Amino acid sequence: MQFFLDTANLREIETGLGWGMVDGVTTNPTLIAKEGKSYLPTVAEIARLVPGPVSGEVLATDLAGMLDEGRRLAGLAPNVVVKVPLTPVGLSAVRSFAAEKIRCNVTLCFSAAQALLAAKAGAAYVSPFVGRLDDVGESGMRLIGEIVEIYGNYPFDTQVLVASVRHPMHVVEAAALGADVATIPFKVLEQLYRHPLTDAGVERFLADWAATGRRFED
Repeated sequence: MQFFLDTANLREIETGLGWGMVDGVTTNPTLIAKEGKSYLPTVAEIARLVPGPVSGEVLATDLAGMLDEGRRLAGLAPNVVVKVPLTPVGLSAVRSFAAEKIRCNVTLCFSAAQALLAAKAGAAYVSPFVGRLDDVGESGMRLIGEIVEIYGNYPFDTQVLVASVRHPMHVVEAAALGADVATIPFKVLEQLYRHPLTDAGVERFLADWAATGRRFED
C-alpha cells in the first residue's frame, strides 16, 4: 500500500519524505488556503518537492472550466494528477483528460456505483471518503471492500485511494481489504508508529544498558 499525505504543509511533507514513508500528496484549495498561500504556485512547489503523484483539485464546476483548470494543473509538473469531483460533468472531463494522457483522481466518492463509473471514465485513482461515511452512520470500510472486489472483476487500471482517513485503523483495515493507497493527515502518519509497548521497551533497553555503566564502543 502506498501512503500519500493529505496536506499543503511543506514541513509535514518534508518530514514524511525524510521518514521514507510518503509516496505522494493530495491537496486541495481548502488545505492550501489554511496555509495562507496561493493555489497554483503551491501545487507546483509540492510537486517539485515530492517525487510521486501530487493531486491538485479543479475549482470549476462546468466542463470547459474543468478542462482549462485541469490542463493548467497538469502543466505544472509531470507528477501532478488532476483531482475532479464525481459528477457527470467531472467524469466527462476525466474521459477527455484520459484521451490526453492526463491522470485524474476522482474525489468525493461515496458509493460503489460511483466508483464503477469513475473506473469506466478512465480515472487513475478514485477517492472514497471513509470518514465522512462513518460520520453519517454508514460503513466506509464496507465501501472499500466493495470497490476492491468490483475492480478485481475487470481489467480496470483505476487505483483505490482511501480518503477522509481519521485514525490508524482506517489505514490498517484498508490495507487488509487490498486498497492501493491511503491518503492520510500527518497526525495519522505519526500515530501509525506509536504503541505503548514499543515506547516502554525502548525505555527498558536504555535503562538496562545505563545500569551496566558501559559505553556503546565497549
